[in-house]
Amino acid sequence: MRAVETAAMESRQVTGLELMERAGAGVVKAILSNWPEYRGTRRSGRWRATILCGPGNNGGDGYVVARLLSQVNWEVTVLAYGDPARLPPDARANHDRWRKIGPVGRLLGPRLLQADVLVDALFGTGLTRPVDELAPVFEDIHAALQEGFSGPNSPGIDRLVAIDVPSGLDADSGRRLCGADEQGLIYDLTVTFHRRKIGHLLADGPELSGRLHVVDIGLEPWQRLADDSVLPAGPDARLQKRGGHKYDHGHALILGGGAGRGGAARLAARAALRSGAGLVTLGVPPEALPENAARLDAVMLAPLADAQALEQALRDSRLNAICLGPALGLERARELVPVALAAGRATLLDADALSAFAGLPDALFSHLHERAVLTPHEGEFARLFPDLAQRLAAPAERGPAFSRLDAARMAAARAGCTVLLKGPDTVIATPRGQARIAAAVGEDAAPWLATAGSGDVLAGIVTGLLARSFAPLDAAATGAWLHAEAARRFGPGLIAEDLPEILPQVFRRLDAEASLRAG
Repeated sequence: MRAVETAAMESRQVTGLELMERAGAGVVKAILSNWPEYRGTRRSGRWRATILCGPGNNGGDGYVVARLLSQVNWEVTVLAYGDPARLPPDARANHDRWRKIGPVGRLLGPRLLQADVLVDALFGTGLTRPVDELAPVFEDIHAALQEGFSGPNSPGIDRLVAIDVPSGLDADSGRRLCGADEQGLIYDLTVTFHRRKIGHLLADGPELSGRLHVVDIGLEPWQRLADDSVLPAGPDARLQKRGGHKYDHGHALILGGGAGRGGAARLAARAALRSGAGLVTLGVPPEALPENAARLDAVMLAPLADAQALEQALRDSRLNAICLGPALGLERARELVPVALAAGRATLLDADALSAFAGLPDALFSHLHERAVLTPHEGEFARLFPDLAQRLAAPAERGPAFSRLDAARMAAARAGCTVLLKGPDTVIATPRGQARIAAAVGEDAAPWLATAGSGDVLAGIVTGLLARSFAPLDAAATGAWLHAEAARRFGPGLIAEDLPEILPQVFRRLDAEASLRAG
């Protein structure tokens, strides 16, 4: 964002003051659109806002908000942190404009927080340190929110709004900086500019930010200067299946475990088929064939007793994607994983295929290649990358703090393959640092995915896309998005078996949207 804003201002096509004015106007518009009652007249007195302005340009945005709200007849109180004389030039100019309308009080010291809306314009994306002296302020805000506000003589705060990011949140990692806000305030609304920030999507960011509202402040012509190595996951145009023979869409091999352990692999196999793979074969020990045959039709079966049988099966070059892990069994995983990886095909490792190498990650890493994808949840990640997991668990002392994005990138570089770190804020990274964030948070949340077997379905979806010749990063990112989108479409009551069956609805909607765009 700093690079984009700097380029815009250096172009002389827009000034910093103009961008600040657009930002402040966007905040006011967002407040009035999210709570339409504020557009009308209050029954008793005027609507009241308290604006907390910090020592940087975020504070400058706050002074614009104060001025614009006063122009629509709000009663506005401004409290400043820091010396206004030391504000950056644009922020100082807006401070001076506000001073022609009303006073600026001191944030530190005695204060009475009474407002329909309190706007936090203390610190934006540039905060890198905890601000311990503001801890009493956050405590007062927390207490005022508990009180609520219902009129001129009422104590408390009704709604809490952040400009750009909640103060104390590291915009690069989504983690709270130690001491900045021990209360962990949850904001009703966060208004940010141009694009969502990584911190809005990861770790504590989604919960603390509340409803996220993105305001266009006219920076699109300079977007090309932004770092494009991290992008949001989403649908891919190649999901629309074209004509051709079934083998044109790939043949996925899912390896399953012994008798009585077949459910997870069957979920993965159905998901691979539903995601568009031309054929899917489930390879299981001979004794497990009957139970799987009783449960499967379109998914084919093959007896694969051991490593030798797998090596023989992989002589068929049409088997172009392999999935190992779901209920595979640890011993079977240790035997089969090296053989599968030696074939050089697109290979996804999940669950037991990862846990089998806990404590001996180098024994796994020595076999991995760039066509492989690892899909660990946090526990599995900690067993393979204990040092990175420890860094994530350590308190965030300063910003930019170590993030899930950093962890996934470092893990991918170490392993030499794509890593998909699962969670509501799923992060996918390649050894070269390219990354995608598949965030099922906020309005895009998919809480019903927290159910047994959903991870097995994700493994199958990604494997199906690998079979369709998606690159590992694209398969993992698009698969993670499809997984969450299917859950969102199904909604409450979801169980893992529902996910593959809802995928056709997702594809139909994508096809319809593509047709509308084309028309």
